[in-house]
Amino acid sequence: MSVQFYLFLLINGLSLGMLLFIIASGLTLVFGVLRVINFAHGSLYMIGAFLAYSLSLLMTGGSLFSFFVMLLVVPPLIAVIGFVLEYTLFRRIYRAEHLLQLLLTYALVLILDDLVRLVWGGDPRNVTRPEFLAGSVSFFGMALPTYNVFILCIGPAIALGLWLMLYRTRAGNLMRATVSYPDTLGALGVNVSWVMTSTFMLGCWLAGLGGVLMSSFANIDLAIGMEKIIECFAVVVIGGLGSVGGALLGSLIIGVGITWLPVLLASVGVQEASRWALVFPYAMMAVVLIVRPWGLFGKPER
Repeated sequence: MSVQFYLFLLINGLSLGMLLFIIASGLTLVFGVLRVINFAHGSLYMIGAFLAYSLSLLMTGGSLFSFFVMLLVVPPLIAVIGFVLEYTLFRRIYRAEHLLQLLLTYALVLILDDLVRLVWGGDPRNVTRPEFLAGSVSFFGMALPTYNVFILCIGPAIALGLWLMLYRTRAGNLMRATVSYPDTLGALGVNVSWVMTSTFMLGCWLAGLGGVLMSSFANIDLAIGMEKIIECFAVVVIGGLGSVGGALLGSLIIGVGITWLPVLLASVGVQEASRWALVFPYAMMAVVLIVRPWGLFGKPER
């Protein structure tokens, strides 16, 4: 196989990793600030993808206008759903054991998945890519899908935006201080509950954004929520709990790994090499837990 072929796989893996990062960054942000393991994050991402599908039916499919409407409308709608969930349910479990958090969020997964099945049914769906992203671009003699290149550009932009927000704004300082000093912030007159709610809504907004982008990247069905939340947990464990930079690195490792590994194994004669791509995220997670239990970019907690 030529160098161009492996370079093509690398770019596809990076684009897949960037898309995974957009979804996983919301999960790691919520856990980093609220210390809540939100298993329903994948279901919110799935709802975002199906909402994008419904909007595409209401407008001219494949148009630039409809694509930007989806980007502007769907993530805020998912953030509103997140607000309702946070205000009514999650506030009651912030200081509860992680087992109770998992039970609540897994119950939400079952409820939200059934609602999606009731509204949209169980058939796979897809959203037509906008015309200006439907073609390909030439790169070192290769034809790369324009949409993949777009994902490669928007992923780092999201990462940079999150970093600037967390470390260069007052809102970000409040979010980070809420992790360790919520009582002190409250004594200083900060509305800690609103900071937590805003953080949860931002995480849900990122899940909705990931759903919109995925709706034009691949087929969407009832399984994408559970599939992505498992990969997101692997990303969070690899990168470090609450670390946006770690989430970016972990997403790229998984995206490139599951793209390259089957090809590399097939080239040396391994049978059914494609199945190893399913194992790769868990193998990486196990290695990181053994070598550095707090993650590549995480910090040990006392």
